[in-house]
Amino acid sequence: MLDVWVLTGGSTVTSAPAFLIQRAESASELAAYHRLRREIFVDEQGLFAGSDLDEADDDARTVVLIARDAAGEVLGGVRLGPAREWPAAAGRDLGWWNGGRLVVSRGARASAHVGAALVRAACAHAEQSGVLRFDATVQVQNRSLFDRLGWVAFGSATIAGVEHVRMRWPIDRIERLAASSKSFLAGLLGSTPGGLAGFVGDDGAPIAGTDVIAACDAILPSLVERDPEWAGWCAVLVNVNDLSAMGAGVVGLFDALGARDASFASRVFSGLRKGAEAWGAPILGGHTQLGVPASLSVTALGRTTNPIPGGGGRAGHTVSVSVDTTGGWHPRYSGVQWDSTSGRSGEELRAMAGMVAHAAPDAAKDISMAGLVGTLGMMAEASGCGAVLDVADIPIPAYVQAGDWLTCFPGFGMLTADRPGEGRMSSPLVETAECGTLTTGSGVQLRWPDGLMTSAVSSTVTGLGRA
Repeated sequence: MLDVWVLTGGSTVTSAPAFLIQRAESASELAAYHRLRREIFVDEQGLFAGSDLDEADDDARTVVLIARDAAGEVLGGVRLGPAREWPAAAGRDLGWWNGGRLVVSRGARASAHVGAALVRAACAHAEQSGVLRFDATVQVQNRSLFDRLGWVAFGSATIAGVEHVRMRWPIDRIERLAASSKSFLAGLLGSTPGGLAGFVGDDGAPIAGTDVIAACDAILPSLVERDPEWAGWCAVLVNVNDLSAMGAGVVGLFDALGARDASFASRVFSGLRKGAEAWGAPILGGHTQLGVPASLSVTALGRTTNPIPGGGGRAGHTVSVSVDTTGGWHPRYSGVQWDSTSGRSGEELRAMAGMVAHAAPDAAKDISMAGLVGTLGMMAEASGCGAVLDVADIPIPAYVQAGDWLTCFPGFGMLTADRPGEGRMSSPLVETAECGTLTTGSGVQLRWPDGLMTSAVSSTVTGLGRA
């Protein structure tokens, strides 16, 4: 009840709210919503002849939210679901949804704020469902409501002979992830970190005068505490990915482990050993301390005579995504960590780790904490560019929400940039697709099947600048 009261615009709870918003589940609730729609859109406004029902009402993915008063009467409702403008929408959810058929009964229009509450609830439901673009086609006389709620107009349309405004709810999920995971780097590090010229913000660091690449990653303490074996495996995975993105083959690993006792430490080591064996990455040494909170970091050493920079791209280069879409969400990390690697053989994992070295693209980065789009933002920033990503071309597992996929850690995923027509990433173990372009400017825009572009990363990600 408190959540709904806040949705209606209230700041304190002094009495029971005048209505509650819920998802319509029963046939009677849906029928009441459809009756309201007929009363408003057919009888009152004359927008439709006989019925306003359409194919979206028959789509199992369509969600209907309704507002009910204390007596159970349906005062209003709204529907939302995957956009149907894209011909392939029936078979795949790109994270592009539409809201529509917003209705409020005549008796509830004066002062109950039902319409605004339904719109807010629809926005919240869309974002919780992993939606990255949420549109509505709004009658002109209702635009002011959507303006007040923060929606943005981007075009017009005529429906049943009546002028409408196309509006979009701005969703900043990707921007927030990039900011929380990387935006502090420039301020924290001060001037550009030392290292070889041309390598800024890379996954590893070339050691001057040698063919050695060094990389280091720490695992979140909460992950180590909850799932020590998985933490050990991931510590190897992320370091090998860092070396692989630079075209380096792994030489060995050093670990630094903190654990409450020897039993817990042995569980972390179990994951480390399995990963080291799978990727052919021997553990050369390290440091272990007991009687302390859980912590784990691993340093990896690799070799290559031709390190591939993350900032080697240029405006006009084609961006490719190569990702292993097999597997599924790791238990307890649904929507955050994709696990394709633990089901692969060592031979398969080592073959994928050599893909970038074999292809030798102009630029490469592995997809990690900032997600696919945030990582592309880092590549573009280091390359002195912006980027455009075609959402419909990105390889995405069929049953995974696009919003989750574009912001998760995908296990094995590489972004590469090359001159047009020269993308060379290829393996039967992963899906590779050319799905974007480096551009002039900065930030990352998502291009949708209808041609609309929305901002995903408005500016730089790390602030470290061009390599």
